[in-house]
Amino acid sequence: MRQTLVVASKELRQILRDRRSLMILLFIPAFFLLLFGYALNFDIRHVTLGVQDQDRSARSRELLSSFINSGYFDLVGYVDSPAELDRLVDEGRARAILSVPAGFERDLALRLPVTVQVIIDGDNANTAATVVGYTRRLVAEYGQMVSVLGSGFQRAGISVEPRIWYNPQLRSTLFLVPGLIAYISMITAVVSTALSVVREKERGTMEQVRMAPIGPLPYILGKTLPYLVISFASAIMVILAAMALFDLPMRGSWPLLCAAIALFLIGAQAQGLLISTIADSQQVAFQVALLSSLLPTMILSGFIFPISSMPVVVQAITHIVPARYFLVALRAIVLKGAEVAAFWQDLMALAIFATVVMGLAALRLRREWS
Repeated sequence: MRQTLVVASKELRQILRDRRSLMILLFIPAFFLLLFGYALNFDIRHVTLGVQDQDRSARSRELLSSFINSGYFDLVGYVDSPAELDRLVDEGRARAILSVPAGFERDLALRLPVTVQVIIDGDNANTAATVVGYTRRLVAEYGQMVSVLGSGFQRAGISVEPRIWYNPQLRSTLFLVPGLIAYISMITAVVSTALSVVREKERGTMEQVRMAPIGPLPYILGKTLPYLVISFASAIMVILAAMALFDLPMRGSWPLLCAAIALFLIGAQAQGLLISTIADSQQVAFQVALLSSLLPTMILSGFIFPISSMPVVVQAITHIVPARYFLVALRAIVLKGAEVAAFWQDLMALAIFATVVMGLAALRLRREWS
């Protein structure tokens, strides 16, 4: 027993000296609890809603109020033309459009059947299916309310006609495959690049590189380029395989798709390079690369869990996750066939992320160089 206590005391002192391991042991479990507890939320709330009110009556406003007051929908604007409706959905500003037909109030008063149309963005199959259920329930509840108020609705009925764009069959494959493309590409690019510079440190060749007539920026670019080509080819192969095996459509422009993939991969590799300048061993680099790429891409990108349902603080954190912007651009190109005007802000965010992280990696490497 005494020998056991001696070994345990020695190990405890060693752990206390190794602050990095101690932080991992103490911080990571609490971090996971907060992350999973707040971010993993299957409830669909705050669905962005656009309105096409062709009746503009008291009854149509009552119907809209029932949607907004339910807590499931957030009004983002009104549309008057089909072009405005298309733009609102293509740009991702509205996940659903409530379209009230002309003569809505008159038909209710005449006890005629009334059909309300709801257009739903189907690029997220789970959210779309939930929104369909919400709209049917809310319209049914509104019909009961009108009946109780005695408007002559007893012999008529309000029905809802959901129209799901881009994924009318609500195939989960069309929702999951783009996320898997981002997930696989992110992990591959970050991990492969993170190990590159650390490998030089472990082999002892970093000193030789420092003595060579080359600056940190050309060195970083030279380190990045081969992995960029390989990761890009891998991403294209994954997309082609998804098209062949899972019937993933390609409704947009290939050049736009290639540009979005390139921006995303450059940012991912810049992140890997930054990790490699901080880590002292391939094992540490591998662990940090997985933690900083796997979990954010899976949980905080909108891949599985809707960002709008997360707490405000967690939503703010998602703005530094590049996969969030890449998923928007990827789904807009592949599923919607949208033009660059619909997602240029997401491409700009990817470019800013790549520039900032690549600059930080260059600064870190220059500090080690001097």
